[in-house]
Amino acid sequence: MTVVETDRIEMADESDELTLDMMFERLERMPVPEGFKVEIVEGTIYISPQRDTHWDTIYDILDQLRPRYSRRQLKSDVRIDYPGDLNGFASDVIALAEGATKNDKGRWRTQDVEFVGEVISKGTAANDYGPKKAAYATAEVPVYLIVDPYTAQCRLHLMPKDGKYHVETLLDFGVDVDLTDTPVGLTLTTGAFPRD
Repeated sequence: MTVVETDRIEMADESDELTLDMMFERLERMPVPEGFKVEIVEGTIYISPQRDTHWDTIYDILDQLRPRYSRRQLKSDVRIDYPGDLNGFASDVIALAEGATKNDKGRWRTQDVEFVGEVISKGTAANDYGPKKAAYATAEVPVYLIVDPYTAQCRLHLMPKDGKYHVETLLDFGVDVDLTDTPVGLTLTTGAFPRD
């Protein structure tokens, strides 16, 4: 999607410092096509299409989390602002702690996020493995799972402290993701995850 040059000038002239709210307000006025996901990572806007493989994997994860989490505790593509400069993520899968509350802006608080799952898209994979992983670790999200349908592998990140995850496990599709010793408290099966 292209931003018109006059919009860039208007945005630059209004303020020396853009906020996430300002950026998202402008995005809401733009014609983002149905089926596209929008998020802001380190101040850069990413608009990416959702594929069947992507959605099928998200749905599979959400379905497996349902025995532990109520429907209202599970979110997909809902904006949460994470630590760092202009990080407004719309994570693929979020599981919130029981009793989670919204902040004064009406958004879910990072301290209530117990699980984040991201399904890799080719165009935005670097975000999931880089700045988003760092932001989740800084926010101390206990469990961060990256599902990569291109390599048919999952990367499980645990023990966030001091802005990084101290445990990383690589699992091939077909190997269970054991989360029983985490706040999630269950095991995810990966054998049915679709591949690209």
